[in-house]
Amino acid sequence: MFGYSLAGYGEMIADRVRMEAFAQALRRTVKPGNVVMDIGTGPGIFAVLACELGASRVIAVEPDSIIQVAREVAISNRCRDKIEFIEKMSTSLELPIQADVIVSDMRGVLPLLGRNIPSVVDARRRFLAPRGTLIGRRDIMWVALIEAPQSFGRLAEPWEHNLLKQDLSPARKRAVNAPQIARASPNQLLAKPKAWMTLDYTTIEDPNVQGELEWAIERSGTGHGLLVWFDADLVDGVGFSNAPGAPETIYGSQFFPWQQPVSLAVGQRVCVKLEANLVGDDYSWRWTTDIELPNGTGGPRIHFEQSSLQGEVISLETLQKRASVYVPQLSEEVRIRRRTLEMIDGRASLEDIARQLVAEFPSRFARWQQALSYAGTVSEELGE
Repeated sequence: MFGYSLAGYGEMIADRVRMEAFAQALRRTVKPGNVVMDIGTGPGIFAVLACELGASRVIAVEPDSIIQVAREVAISNRCRDKIEFIEKMSTSLELPIQADVIVSDMRGVLPLLGRNIPSVVDARRRFLAPRGTLIGRRDIMWVALIEAPQSFGRLAEPWEHNLLKQDLSPARKRAVNAPQIARASPNQLLAKPKAWMTLDYTTIEDPNVQGELEWAIERSGTGHGLLVWFDADLVDGVGFSNAPGAPETIYGSQFFPWQQPVSLAVGQRVCVKLEANLVGDDYSWRWTTDIELPNGTGGPRIHFEQSSLQGEVISLETLQKRASVYVPQLSEEVRIRRRTLEMIDGRASLEDIARQLVAEFPSRFARWQQALSYAGTVSEELGE
């Protein structure tokens, strides 16, 4: 689950391109008497707008504590009685009603963020009324080869040139396997962008995506990697994009660096396989690049195999704990958490639980108020 600060939500609301697109989509879609579901409502902006457009009922779903701000915003706009706020993940809900319109914006720099797609698929199956409308409807993801010396330099140069003149190549290897947010202009592209994948939320089932792309270089330059962005299609005729040259949004684009900069000549061919696989609650990326040398140059092609997994920093101790032969033992902290969960049985109050924790773990809790704070946090995270 990806949470935002209040300031982060403020930045999203200040994104005029995004806000106007979603507002226009809702104005075209919501009819008087409709039931509207807002998944990931945040501070409740779209839920309130749905009420103002005549919705008879709005179900606003948000697992983060920002939902309290949404409740207060609804009161300030005199529509609290029409909005049902639910502080849960949408995938854990059971509702006796279906929605005429489901709106959600859980994407980040790319639509492939966390469990965005599984959440949309679940909502479409269980909560969308026949002939109901999803906002957004689809995202088209694009890939281009990019000349980006500044973006690449921010990743590689600190490890290539350091004041102490140390060999920091192990860190550099990881750095160039870590996708980063970047902002670029159209004149940085070395060939026309290619459509990589269309995510049609009215039919999509699989959150994993992959595809192969090929370019012939159209202008000479130095290639530093791939730039990926999306065109959002919310409803007919309404959308927005984070493409280079489009009106600036909060998103930026996603930069996938190569291991090394490569000088590229007009006509030179570049093949890329790009794939994203949902692992747990996050995506693992892999990008493989083959670059043919210019005609007549001779020698082997340039080949890069990269992945976000190679960009992770994992200690040897952590890897050992994941090995199949490792015999794990519970730490004291985990034993305390397990005991707390055992006592959350629908009968004991938090004070009862806290006082029992003090009795059983006196070295961890000097006062019962400390145990109360701990038990309250566990209850908030995992209780009902």
